[in-house]
Amino acid sequence: MGEALDIIHGLLAGEKLDVDGEYYQARTAKLYSPPTGGVPVWMAAGGPKSATFAGQKAEGLITSVKDPADALERVITPYRQAAAERGASTTIMATRWVVLAGSDDEAWEALAAMRGLRAPGRLEVADPMVLRERADAMDRQEILDKYTIVRDLDQLAEAYKPLVRDVGADYVAVQVASTDPVDTIKQVGSQVLTALRDWARD
Repeated sequence: MGEALDIIHGLLAGEKLDVDGEYYQARTAKLYSPPTGGVPVWMAAGGPKSATFAGQKAEGLITSVKDPADALERVITPYRQAAAERGASTTIMATRWVVLAGSDDEAWEALAAMRGLRAPGRLEVADPMVLRERADAMDRQEILDKYTIVRDLDQLAEAYKPLVRDVGADYVAVQVASTDPVDTIKQVGSQVLTALRDWARD
């Protein structure tokens, strides 16, 4: 990743690169139609090592938050400290997986396409159907407990409130599973985003 980011930054800055790295090689690599302005590179991180690396090498951090206090300690603080050491500003995009459902049965249905993401071995298996079958063979509650499940729009807004208030995210990515995604998107746009903007201004 370090080699890749060095190459990406060099290309975006308009440099002509000759690289003979451990992982990447390039000869007279150049963007002949470079961007007209700066292009920030954001990096995803889920722990202190990757967060520190993001602060050293990237212009922004993307992180998924389940426990805000844990995210602050293990991800956001190391990222900010590393960025401060090189005199860089920080940008944080935080998200969390939330399920909007009136019952656990509805939540299980809403997660139909994503259950496999919480199955063991997901980094080694290429076939999503295998992961889905593994998840379906597990105790259902074990899968549901890995998500924040809310019953209404007020609870949905409250689930994202810590990302604005406690985590201090510059951007919040709303990721909601439901049995009616189109209607959920409309309701999030008309009600939840308004609350988040108000909290961000407080």
